[in-house]
Amino acid sequence: MDLSARERDIEALSRRLGEAAEAAGLRVAVAESCTGGWIAKVITDIPGSSRWFDRGFVTYSNESKQELLGVSGDTLLAAGAVSEATAREMAAGALAHSRARLAAAVTGIAGPGGATPGKPVGMVCFGWAREGGWLHSETEYFIGDRNAVRLQAVGHALRGLLDAFDP
Repeated sequence: MDLSARERDIEALSRRLGEAAEAAGLRVAVAESCTGGWIAKVITDIPGSSRWFDRGFVTYSNESKQELLGVSGDTLLAAGAVSEATAREMAAGALAHSRARLAAAVTGIAGPGGATPGKPVGMVCFGWAREGGWLHSETEYFIGDRNAVRLQAVGHALRGLLDAFDP
């Protein structure tokens, strides 16, 4: 099977993440909504990832975000599921509900439907958390079809995890 340039990039990012996590002696967790487990998949495609990857949460519904990650109902009501506030709470919840010391969270609108005023298709919110209280979030706007948006989100989440080694 011939991998696309973007898929090769994601594989390389996953390998670099594993090397960094092992060198730092820490485990990683992910909390995913619009990527549906894709980040966990590309991480676990790497042989030996069981040494540094703890777990992934696929929290597509608001209820699962609350039940599995502890996202506040007030946050979901005020900011919505697709928001930096929710992404931050998802990342913090992934840390709190795992043995990881570093976590990433992704929530967004991959399309083709689901857009609302102020939240277009392609809008993806990210959160990264590291033990000790470091927390970062940002929003990106990706273009392309559903698959393209999700693939770009996976790559961005991995790059953010790598950046978290030197926040």
